[in-house]
Amino acid sequence: MKLFSCQGCGELLYFENIRCENCGRALGYLPDIAEISALDPKEGGGWTVLAAQGVGYRYCKNYDSGVCNWMVPDHAGEEFCVACRHNRMIPDLTEPGNDVRWGKIEGAKHRLFYSLLRLGLPLENKNDNPEQGLAFDFLSDPPESHAHNVMIGHDKGLITLAVREADDDVREKVRSELGEPYRTLLGHFRHESGHYFWDRLVATEQGWLDAFRELFGDDRMDYDEALKKHYNEGAPPGWGEEYISVYATTHPWEDFAETWAHYLHIVDTLETAGAFGLKVKPRRARGALAAAIDFDPYKAPRMDTLIDAWLPIEFATNNLNRSMGLLDLYPFVLTPRVIEKLAFVHALTHHRQSLRKAG
Repeated sequence: MKLFSCQGCGELLYFENIRCENCGRALGYLPDIAEISALDPKEGGGWTVLAAQGVGYRYCKNYDSGVCNWMVPDHAGEEFCVACRHNRMIPDLTEPGNDVRWGKIEGAKHRLFYSLLRLGLPLENKNDNPEQGLAFDFLSDPPESHAHNVMIGHDKGLITLAVREADDDVREKVRSELGEPYRTLLGHFRHESGHYFWDRLVATEQGWLDAFRELFGDDRMDYDEALKKHYNEGAPPGWGEEYISVYATTHPWEDFAETWAHYLHIVDTLETAGAFGLKVKPRRARGALAAAIDFDPYKAPRMDTLIDAWLPIEFATNNLNRSMGLLDLYPFVLTPRVIEKLAFVHALTHHRQSLRKAG
């Protein structure tokens, strides 16, 4: 993610900030120009937007609920921002604690949308495109006397997230029980969006579908049977040479979704590292693990460029985390086969960017 600063005083900002801690100005994110803007109130109402002088903006309707700091151009005729207008069902706010959980969920979802917008991916909602649009349901578990717990998943453009995943203790318990090295709200969103974009970008184009099957396997295999086999037998021996995670071994769809999520992890983290001018030059490695991010990771023409920067960065940050007694920031291994799959995702997303420029 980019590094943002207040146009009024120069204070550095977090993506989620709604007010500058230094000068007190209100802040709003402008997704159309990928910038956080300081705001000055106008006499009689409205805002002077310092990052886009002369352009009228208003806050997303969900700003009033304390879960969104994104803004909508006055000419758009929309109540909700480009991220929030995809919500189909929000948590039941009469349930204690759901307001806080929803805030955490939206924070992660908005970071997902930052990446999807930067990549120029199609983002119609269900009102725009009932058949192929993207929507979200954030659901609480039903009473114990009723149905099964809410599951996390994707079905025909609808991404469902269990509200309980916003509780750190619940998520850590599940992570430990499943033996996962990593489990976050942002990771869930990135993974499930991979399923959505597989449907939108891969399944609908024969050339991409053929290339996918050659690399990831045949998606026509029975998914339910594959899932049962995974949970009954676990990952196959030597899975780490071919897959980014244990769950990726379940089915080609899951392999793609996991790879898609990791591609977004890598690109967005590299952009953040580059925004801070982070350079890696370990004294004992004689240049073998040196990296300087002097390019835009979202627009890098080759996957090799991303990998050459990522490996030193993740090695350095893993060591920093271990110095604090924490788990590795990135507890995964990128083998040549996994990098080949990441390159497929890179080519797919950059193909979209090329089409957008041509249009």
